[in-house]
Order: sequence, then C-alpha cells, then structure tokens
Amino acid sequence: MLARLAVALLWCLHWLPLWLLAPLGQAAGLAFYAIGRARRRVVMINLRLCFPELDERARGQLARAHFRAAGRAALEHVILFWGSRGRILKLVRIEGLEHWQAVRNEPVIWLCPHFIGLDMGGSRIIAEFGGASMYSKQKSEVFDRLILHGRTRFGNSTLLSRQDGVRGIARALKQRIPFYYLPDMDFGSRDAVFVPFFGVPAATITGLSRLAQLGKAKVVPAITRQLPGAQGYVLQFYPAWENFPTADLAADARRLNAFIEDRVRELPGQYYWLHRRFKTRPPGEAVSPYDA
Repeated sequence: MLARLAVALLWCLHWLPLWLLAPLGQAAGLAFYAIGRARRRVVMINLRLCFPELDERARGQLARAHFRAAGRAALEHVILFWGSRGRILKLVRIEGLEHWQAVRNEPVIWLCPHFIGLDMGGSRIIAEFGGASMYSKQKSEVFDRLILHGRTRFGNSTLLSRQDGVRGIARALKQRIPFYYLPDMDFGSRDAVFVPFFGVPAATITGLSRLAQLGKAKVVPAITRQLPGAQGYVLQFYPAWENFPTADLAADARRLNAFIEDRVRELPGQYYWLHRRFKTRPPGEAVSPYDA
C-alpha cells in the first residue's frame, strides 16, 4: 500500500516544471545527506581515497554537492517514467552524435560509467534511436513494474536479463542493436582484475573487453552530465576507441579506469560516490576500507 501511495505521489510530481522539480530534488538529496549516515560515510571514504589532496572541509563540500545532484537526478526520474517523448528529448541534449554515427552500422557498445545522469542519457538515446540494456528484477513488485514501464514505454528498448549472461548481449550486438553498458562497479573478484582507480587498486570487471571481442563491437563512450538549474542534461558521445580490445585484459581495464578518472575530474560531484567501489580487496588486503 505504501509503495502504491509513493508511486501516486511521484506521478503527481511529473507535472511540475523542471525549474521547480530540480530544487525539490536537491533538497531531498541534502535531507538524505543529513539522515543517511551510512551512505554519507561511504561517500566520504570514497572521496578520501580518490582525492587525498583535498582537506576534510573540501571533501564535505564535494559530498554535499554529490547528494544534491543525486537527489535531483533521482526525483527527475518522474519525467522518464511519465513525461512525454518530446519532453525527454528536450530534457537531454546530445553532443558528439557524429562519433556514434560514424560506426553505427557496426556492433556498438555504449560505454556509460556511473555518473548520476546515466538513466537520463539512456532514456534519451533509446527513445530516439533504440538500444539494449541490462535489467535486474526489483524487490518491490510495484517499483519493478514502474521501472519496466519507464524503460519500455516507447517500444524500442531491448531489455536483457542478467540470467541470460553474455548470450543476450551477443545476440543484440549481432543484430546491430547498441548495448548501453555500465562496467564500473565492484562486483567482486570474479572475472575482474585489480587495477588502479585514482591510485587505489580496484576490482574492475573485464566484461568490456570480452564483450567487445565476442561481438566484434566498437566501444563508444557516452557520459551524461547534469546542467545547472532547469537546463537539463547533456549526453556527450566520445570517439570510438581505437585498438580496443587488446590481448591484455589488465591493460584494457587500466584504460577504462583512466578514462573514467578523467571524466570524474571534470564532474567530481556527479560520479556515483554512493557505491562501495573499493569493497573487494586484492590478495594481501583483508580489510575493506568501509569496514575499518
């Protein structure tokens, strides 16, 4: 019952203009910063590891900026769930489209690291051009239906189950359906190598290399950044990577992390610092920084 009431409230919010919705989301993010002690601690540990040159006050400011941006992005999902196709196309501007179009007749993996605007960019590009992405069933049946509705309502989205593994992805790539791929989270040591992320060894999955090899796919990075106020978002495509993948999975993973690092330094408050990126430790490091 509570889940249904929450969805009804969210539905009402989708009628609000962005200039009003954005500050409401930022306020919600700051409220979560104030009460979400456990997640705030995760963010501060991540920032300490990745930005040791900053003092505690500067890291606190960056953490609050992140919570504001994440709260805003979360609330603006109401537009993705119920806004018109035209409103979504207007919400997210595309730049660098020529980089994808240059290789769009080949299998393509859109490389989409975890910046807070990734769902905005994914909905935008799939609403206009179509594409495939991975889907995991949600614990709440109400919210599971809501997310499925939001991601399939324009009819040109191919959702792949994690239970299908690489087979579904390989089929999509063979059919020239671009795959929206998020490879920068800590999924444990399986199929991962430990390479630096901001100088800290991080378990980095090798799926990008393996999928690109399997599907003979080009890798085209796509980063969605949140703009100030009511300006919405920008989905930025980058040139397809040359000489990728290689025979060296660790070198490919280092290239992936280095690219993400460069983008994070451009948008430090918009990377998904809420994730425990360093929870899996290499041999010889028994204690996670989040457990210390």
